[in-house]
Amino acid sequence: MPSDSSFDIVSKIDRQEADNALNQAKKEVEQRYDFKGTDASIDWSGDSIIIKANSEERANAVLDVFQTKLIKRGISLKSLDSGEPLASGKEVRITSTLKEGISQENAKKIGKIIRDEGPKGVKSQIQGDELRVSSKSRDDLQEVQRLLKAADLDVDLQYVNYR
Repeated sequence: MPSDSSFDIVSKIDRQEADNALNQAKKEVEQRYDFKGTDASIDWSGDSIIIKANSEERANAVLDVFQTKLIKRGISLKSLDSGEPLASGKEVRITSTLKEGISQENAKKIGKIIRDEGPKGVKSQIQGDELRVSSKSRDDLQEVQRLLKAADLDVDLQYVNYR
């Protein structure tokens, strides 16, 4: 009797790569001519990323530099959650966070996609901030992965523990 094959759907970020992207963005902001004299900066503040500049355009430009570095480091922009630029005194701030884990709402959405459009006999169950998908057929599991890659979800997914 063949046992069920399974894999986990997770949403994780390589913290070291995110840190490297932030440090590269910081270095570029410090060295670029168009940022001279604008007090533009980007730094960690706990788990958040704080972008400061003297105008909204400059703050958005720093955010754009950071996004470019994240992409080059292989981190999806779906995992970056940026707030609106807020003016406080003479500076504009943008607070961003890196999202990890699959929310209950997104996990239910993914489970519904698997139930409605996936192959018959594929089961999914929510386990904390990840999903376990199991089936007797490995081909069905690969079909589920293709289905989820094609779906337009607002969360970055990785597939791990393929057994």
